[in-house]
Amino acid sequence: MGTIFDKNTANIYQDWCRSSQGRAIDRSIERLIVSLLDPKPGERVLDIGCGPGNHLLIFSKLGLNISGIDASAHMISKAEERFGHCCTLKTGAAESLPFEDNEFDLAVLINSLEFIDDPLQALKEAGRVANQKVFIGVLNSLSWNGLLRKTGGLFGDPLFGRARFYNFWQMKTLIRQAYGPVPVSWGCIKVIPSCAERLLPEEKDLTDERHSPFGFFLGFAVTMVYRLRTDNLPIKVKSKKSSLSLIGARTMETLKAGKRSERR
Repeated sequence: MGTIFDKNTANIYQDWCRSSQGRAIDRSIERLIVSLLDPKPGERVLDIGCGPGNHLLIFSKLGLNISGIDASAHMISKAEERFGHCCTLKTGAAESLPFEDNEFDLAVLINSLEFIDDPLQALKEAGRVANQKVFIGVLNSLSWNGLLRKTGGLFGDPLFGRARFYNFWQMKTLIRQAYGPVPVSWGCIKVIPSCAERLLPEEKDLTDERHSPFGFFLGFAVTMVYRLRTDNLPIKVKSKKSSLSLIGARTMETLKAGKRSERR
């Protein structure tokens, strides 16, 4: 199940999202998602670890049919206050999604894998319910911010202290273990340490979609590939039309058999 956000942790998370860095990251994530996923209006998307619905709002603006799931009942209640009946929301674990196979076109895990106990199983479940693409976004353990947040965790950071960060190569390995040799495209938020945030203009964006394995935020779009396909072979010989039904044919055969017996 992993880390479940309570009311206190949820408030800390929301404060971080409202910070200048958090707002800039969300805008950058939106551009990264549009670039890598190329979502179409009307497509069904499941946000796994949706929290209070910050990223669901992005997908809603893009015209997608939105659904979300989170292990925290408190987070789901916040999302319900935000979206009402415009969104399907459920409380549950990423490792065991309460949805049918291929129920969605897209599945996304944005800053969710960091708080999940079994990331491989979570990725497999995301691939099971998505029939087109899975998007995974994580904070990079090898970026300046990742290293600083990991250090903060040693001193009792209530938000990121329990998080597990990943680097580019770990993510590539996890994706291959979960889905095999499938097409993967990726991008990142450029490297800016937290200590430099105050030097930036208040609303300056942080990303330019560079391909650096040391970027602050790594985004991966995985295309689902079905390994088993059926070959529908055309029938080249036309079948003869029968004027008798199956029952009628059996009746005629019975009458013929009776006549042969009478002749004997």
